[in-house]
Amino acid sequence: MNLCTQQYKFCLVQLTMSLNSSTLLNEENSQGPKRNPECLESLELQTPSSFQDNPLQQLQLASQEVLEKAKKSGRSKCPRCSSSRMFYCYTCFVPVETVPTKEIPTVKLPLKIDIIKHPNETDGKSTAVHAKLLAPDDVTIYKYPCIPEYEEKRHEIALIFPGPDSVSVKDIAFHLQKYTKKSVCDNNDDCSGEPCLKQAKIEPKEEKNLNECISSNRSEGTRLKKIIFIDSTWNQTNKIITDERLQGLLQIELKTRKTCFWRHQKGKPDTYLSTIEAIYYFLVDYHQEILKENYKGQYDNLLFFFSFMYTLIKNAKCCAGKE
Repeated sequence: MNLCTQQYKFCLVQLTMSLNSSTLLNEENSQGPKRNPECLESLELQTPSSFQDNPLQQLQLASQEVLEKAKKSGRSKCPRCSSSRMFYCYTCFVPVETVPTKEIPTVKLPLKIDIIKHPNETDGKSTAVHAKLLAPDDVTIYKYPCIPEYEEKRHEIALIFPGPDSVSVKDIAFHLQKYTKKSVCDNNDDCSGEPCLKQAKIEPKEEKNLNECISSNRSEGTRLKKIIFIDSTWNQTNKIITDERLQGLLQIELKTRKTCFWRHQKGKPDTYLSTIEAIYYFLVDYHQEILKENYKGQYDNLLFFFSFMYTLIKNAKCCAGKE
């Protein structure tokens, strides 16, 4: 092992201890010196040109200066539980004292998101908390087996999970039609509580209103309102995905994206994304395929923390590769 590789090992340990109590890379050993000033100094001298292969560099992100300052000042207290954390508390879902909430971007999502977290998933390793921090009004995290009942709302809910019956984002509306209620005018105020199809005689003008009513209800019936994500290692997902409360839900698979996660699980395809990546890429596809709008970076800040940590790890690897 050459000197630079040793520095990389030592440096990565320091980054690990700073970000959270968990290991950022599975293969790294948590033993070794607590600090390697030379390596840390070399990391801060890295130039943007060193990361031209960074697939996240085109994101339109808010300034990450607040994270840079927090990294330099070290761990800080969680304002709620007083635990020592870096950047944010992954149990209380709030930034630490050195990261003012007003300096963290907020993202408004077009639908609600439920994240079901496996009880054995290590809090410090999960990227699900990023979504709750950055889109607090639209994201709810549940710890399995405490999850909602989705039976009555399955016509407006989908689950992100790969499988033989999974569909693409662009086919969501088509496949949700089978979950719509038999009466197309149920719960529609314009129909005055009476099913439109029960009218005995329909004049030409009334027929036009009827068709608009039916069309409106079909559109409403196939509108996605909530997405469910499972937060766990791929080997732990079976316990959750087979839960009876999730059976019968439309499943969606993101097949064209590749993960940038630094803790990629061996033996799994690179299309298996981390939780925050899956949320981000789904919303980008949903914005373009379902909302039919041009994407202009509206959800990029969901990767605010993820991209910063990715760069830290990339820096460490570049340090190890230096001759």
